[in-house]
Amino acid sequence: MAKLGKRVKAAREAFAGKENISLEDALELIRANANAKFDETVEIAMNLGVDPRHADQMVRGVVNLPNGTGKTVRVAVFARGPKADEAKEAGADIVGAEDLMETIQSGKIEFDRCIATPDMMPIVGRLGKILGPRNLMPNPKVGTVTMDVAEAVKSAKGGQVQFKVEKAGVIHAGVGKVSFEPAKLAENVRAFVDAVAKAKPTGAKGAYLQKVSLSSTMGPGVSVDVASATQR
Repeated sequence: MAKLGKRVKAAREAFAGKENISLEDALELIRANANAKFDETVEIAMNLGVDPRHADQMVRGVVNLPNGTGKTVRVAVFARGPKADEAKEAGADIVGAEDLMETIQSGKIEFDRCIATPDMMPIVGRLGKILGPRNLMPNPKVGTVTMDVAEAVKSAKGGQVQFKVEKAGVIHAGVGKVSFEPAKLAENVRAFVDAVAKAKPTGAKGAYLQKVSLSSTMGPGVSVDVASATQR
């Protein structure tokens, strides 16, 4: 069995016995023990009372974090003509049509968010097997299939986070950086939890928000009192 490094061991000891603590206490603990040589992301994991194998229990949505994510998001846009120009002016990193499709088919995917105008979907649809597993497929339900490409690009770069429940009923996302002020991190967390709560599907039975946990990129996780994470 591999020996734990001093930093990892110290972090685990600091987190020992900490369960269902307040959001503010959890953030303080995480920030105090995030000792990596880079600005770690604060990550949230939510266990939901759903079974995503059933269509009426799928949870998917988007939320604009009030204080951004602290991450530089690269945006690709499928558009032609004036809409392509709008996307470029809004700050899109890559804009194209058939040429962009060919680039993606070649295995070159240099973006974190993909947006498309509705008329581009026949082209984008051919990329389903490539973009789908990477959660990059444009979807009107989360605002990435739209004629308002400029607003979609600005939202993606300004702190918008998409979420989708995994097979085990868990949602993961980054909600800021450890360098953020604690109050701003708490505001982001509550905005995210609130968005997931509002996305409760019709088929969900019993307790919906079952567990909320936070961690830094390189640190252990700590469970947060659900009520503390949802109060506004």
